[in-house]
Amino acid sequence: MNAENGTGRDGHVTIIGVGIVGASTALHLLQDGWRVTLLDSEAPGSQTSYGNAGAISPQSINPMAGPGILKQIPGWLLDPLGPLVLRKRYLPKALPWLMKFVAAGTPARIAEQSKALAALHAPVIDDHEELAALAGVKHLIHRQGWLSLYETDANFNGDAAGRQRMLDAGHEIHELGPEEIAQLEPGLAPIFKHATWAPNSGHTANPGALTKAYARQAAAMGAEIIQAKALGFEVGTDGPHTLKTSQGNRKLDRLVIAAGAWSARLSQQLGDGFPLESERGYHMMLPNPGFTTRRPVSFNERKFMTTTMEEGLRLAGTVEFAGLEAPPTWGRADKLLAHASQVFRDVDTSDAEPWMGQRPATPDSLPVISGSPHHARVFYAFGHGHLGLTGGAVTGRHIAALVGGRAPEIDLTPFRVDRY
Repeated sequence: MNAENGTGRDGHVTIIGVGIVGASTALHLLQDGWRVTLLDSEAPGSQTSYGNAGAISPQSINPMAGPGILKQIPGWLLDPLGPLVLRKRYLPKALPWLMKFVAAGTPARIAEQSKALAALHAPVIDDHEELAALAGVKHLIHRQGWLSLYETDANFNGDAAGRQRMLDAGHEIHELGPEEIAQLEPGLAPIFKHATWAPNSGHTANPGALTKAYARQAAAMGAEIIQAKALGFEVGTDGPHTLKTSQGNRKLDRLVIAAGAWSARLSQQLGDGFPLESERGYHMMLPNPGFTTRRPVSFNERKFMTTTMEEGLRLAGTVEFAGLEAPPTWGRADKLLAHASQVFRDVDTSDAEPWMGQRPATPDSLPVISGSPHHARVFYAFGHGHLGLTGGAVTGRHIAALVGGRAPEIDLTPFRVDRY
């Protein structure tokens, strides 16, 4: 490595994971002069980075945990098709994570987490536009804002603190009434009393294509992409020197683990255990909905979003804690169709196609963007929860700085892998 300018030149980096975070990291490393290998058991952009709602939202700075969250857990156990569910048989395994989640919901912790997310997410649209231009797909990035809807006064008033945090962080947030809501999205049913409008938010109409384009550009710049499963490591006095895969062993120089919900299984083998859970999400694609929304729309009480994609209208959302191995609960996807029939004036839900993916969730809603405290040549980029697409490009830039020995542009202390 050239220590003076932090470029790779003769160095090599292996990245485990070819979702939006891994592919973005590869592009930044390649621009710095590193040789790069990307490894994943699945094709680039075919998993969680394919099925998300497409939002790229700098104003997403509020952590999931909040005051009073402990009181909500019994409800998660009782309603198998509610907006957030915890399977009873999975409770013993999830309990340590849940206790950390509850502990993260104090006002002081929320303020700290929100400040960290605000710093991380401030440039996310610019960062994606830069990589999308490099990959020849800048047309996939749109700046058309984000509309968040409320059916009740109680829920709207309950989010007042979160809105204030966004305003304090410098985000433009407007409060709207029923008439203004109808002007922005005429296809909505007249059931919404309040909305917030974030005009400077962005989205992509094809997150899977965007991720594939980043991976394709990485290959064009010389990256090797291998479809194989990472199994483990051979570790010496200087750290991991061999990666064991389903296609044989591979020598390691530097390593980035960006394997989403599967990352903690790998980091633990290197002595860097982290409390990571799979926050399973579902979507339904409506190929012929009969109308289009102009921007991502979130439905606060119902905990789902809609985004008009190139393939149709995507209904995405719900949260399910059941682990990585449990089969999908397709009734949760069907529930999204019932919601759609209520929140839109007229929608065609025929030929809907369901999907389920594994979001990597941390207790404090902060991703892991960190070097290993045990191995100088190991780095972690995972745990973005709902915000993997939002944080993918900027995370790649910060990881490239860490790999190159450069000072990051923001304080990455809140994102350390050893914070627990």
